[in-house]
Amino acid sequence: MTPEMLERAWAAGRITPLAEAADAELLQQALGGAGAEACLAELASRFGPGVIVGSGGSSGARRWCLQPLAHLQASAAATGRWLEQIGIEPRRCIHLNPLPLHHVSGLLPLLRCRQWDARQLQLAPALMKNPAALAAAVPAAEAPVLLSLVPTQLARLLEQPAGIAWLQQLRVIWVGGAPLPAGLAQRARTLGLPLAPCYGATETAAMVCALPPERFLAGVGGCGLPLGDVRLRADPVSGALEIGCDRLSPGWLEGGRLVPLPRSADGWWRSGDAARLEPAGWQILGRLDGALHSGGKTVFPEQVEQRLGALIAAAGLPVQALLLLPQPSDVWGEQLVALLRLADDAGSAAGSVLEALEQLARQLPASQRPRRWLLCPQLVRSSSGKWQRRRWQDWLQQQNPEANV
Repeated sequence: MTPEMLERAWAAGRITPLAEAADAELLQQALGGAGAEACLAELASRFGPGVIVGSGGSSGARRWCLQPLAHLQASAAATGRWLEQIGIEPRRCIHLNPLPLHHVSGLLPLLRCRQWDARQLQLAPALMKNPAALAAAVPAAEAPVLLSLVPTQLARLLEQPAGIAWLQQLRVIWVGGAPLPAGLAQRARTLGLPLAPCYGATETAAMVCALPPERFLAGVGGCGLPLGDVRLRADPVSGALEIGCDRLSPGWLEGGRLVPLPRSADGWWRSGDAARLEPAGWQILGRLDGALHSGGKTVFPEQVEQRLGALIAAAGLPVQALLLLPQPSDVWGEQLVALLRLADDAGSAAGSVLEALEQLARQLPASQRPRRWLLCPQLVRSSSGKWQRRRWQDWLQQQNPEANV
């Protein structure tokens, strides 16, 4: 699917399903198989033109959300107003897009530039892994250059001087899709990179809050305050982030049937993330379905991953990836287990690395210290930069419960 094909479909009033090749069969099943065309036509008659895109990859519960074109346009307009508030004229911008159309954050740059009358430049995935070629393909511009990244892409670009130099030319770098590790954030501040950590979901037509780059560079953490068309609140009991706005998805598709997005009586949608409002803005604490209760304490693995990641970076240990998962414990109720991927040349030093990690973890509260450390050479994030926690939980269940290596 190309942007031109998508725009023709919208002009004809159609709803277009978007998915990568690996998910095409799942999407077809969600649309009702042989009845998919009838399903799409019925939805278009009710909601007008739009798209169906995947959501929920991080928790393992894949859903195919309907987003009408009007919702995507509302999101683009809200982002444009956010830019104006920080002194950037949207129509002067060049919006770089390294993500595919079937990812909601790859779809929105098209809508933004379409609405702002700005220029979009699609970046091939291979360029994001080759900073020297990227700098040659996207030379410096006088116009403000915008970019949306996931943390994995940012980390890869920071591995090479050419990537750093190129990022330093940009005006706004939205970073979302997964938590921004503390060590990566601090390095970006040291390099003067204009990051704008943000939060959003497919169900909300992408971004609902973002931290301006100037505040990020001043040392402020979190994801900032809501965009102008969004209201946020935290449930007082569970801590779940709840979102109120007019661009919530009508629902998701199952077997050719639209399942309405669950909302409270007053119209709020409860996300799967816990959050806390602080004086500087919203802090995303982690996935509620991934939280565990250890020794009477609620522990969010994503937060512990960030703290451990910062300690690992400061100690210079050769850890390329770290994922924390819960396991039952007779004493604690649940405890964390750490999955690790070490640098390729660290194999002979694995034992000493594990010992060093256990020492570092002593700086954390007892409820946050991993019970075991397991080497997992194949440990990688998904293409969208998220951890497929259910996949790695299954891997963990297959391991020797007493083995540390």
